[in-house]
Amino acid sequence: MVVAASVVVAVGTATGMISALEEEGGSDEARPEVTHSPRLQSLPVRPPVSASPSASPSATPSPTKKKRAASPTPSPTRTEPERRTAAVSTRLYRHPESQVLDWVRENTGDPRHGVIQSRIAAQPAAVWFADFTPENITARVRAVTSGGAGLGRVPVVVAYAIPDRDCGGASQGGAPGLDAYDDWIDRFAAGLGSGDVIVVLEPDSVALADCLSVGQRADRFASLARAGRVLKEANPKARVYYDAGHSGWHAPAKQAGWLKQAGAASPASSDGIFSNVSNFHTTADESAYDRQVLDALGGPASLGAVIDTSRNGNGAPTDGQWCDPAGRKIGRAPTLSTGEARIDAYLWVKLPGESDGCKGTPGTFSPSYAYDLASS
Repeated sequence: MVVAASVVVAVGTATGMISALEEEGGSDEARPEVTHSPRLQSLPVRPPVSASPSASPSATPSPTKKKRAASPTPSPTRTEPERRTAAVSTRLYRHPESQVLDWVRENTGDPRHGVIQSRIAAQPAAVWFADFTPENITARVRAVTSGGAGLGRVPVVVAYAIPDRDCGGASQGGAPGLDAYDDWIDRFAAGLGSGDVIVVLEPDSVALADCLSVGQRADRFASLARAGRVLKEANPKARVYYDAGHSGWHAPAKQAGWLKQAGAASPASSDGIFSNVSNFHTTADESAYDRQVLDALGGPASLGAVIDTSRNGNGAPTDGQWCDPAGRKIGRAPTLSTGEARIDAYLWVKLPGESDGCKGTPGTFSPSYAYDLASS
């Protein structure tokens, strides 16, 4: 199925949190797409699938999901559950504000509290910026990056404001045009600081580009290539990753062709690709797929991939369901040390427990959903 990352991110919210616990052997328990990240006052949130403009960054039922579902080249889904890891990388930053942390603080007597706190709230997750608010985007990004720098940890931020986002699906929204988007990216980049930071650049912007005309697609890709250059010029330590969809979507050669047009093969704008945002495909499937995309993409050997492992512990549903499907579970803990060639990190881009739109409004936190994911 083609679950769009935008659904995971409820538009208009900021989701994602980055945790700083230590990781020990990772597991692949993860779930469908992610919705919110830790909420910053006005951080835009969007699920890796489409969501409404006010939904969180990883929970959006978008045409992408439908497309993925209909994809003629779905990746094989493992039937065996993957191991779960409870520890978190000591190098990743957990932002202190998120929907799950709010719930944990306010529901200490809930019987689900311990499981949700230890297995989800304690982990590092991405912080989404999904609303088009150029007047304060610099300060909001800086609040996250400075927080990470102050603790010597690496924050993960998601830029999600491309025009025609999610092709008008659940996570529709974004900047009113590419000129406005270019300005927003300039302001976003100004908040990156000078320390280490990972930027997940526009989930679904490349994989979901077939809804655009040839001319519109070329314009979008040119803007994305510019965005990568601006981000890396603003902070040479920033690691910028481009949208590769996931293993059940486009063929590696097709995805690589689009990624090259978007600047993903150039070290001046890119450090590689990301996949599986707000989706459920196993880490093994994504690793194999990402290496194929990187091989087809060309570029320097330094280009790598990061994989969203937040909900892929049981793999993708065999029926193609993308919206809060039952039987999923959290996956490998976030880490910058994967031990896998060309796989730079396992990240929680979509925060487990944030709905894709079936267990609640897209991007909102569902404790019952979070508990199911964490206790499966």
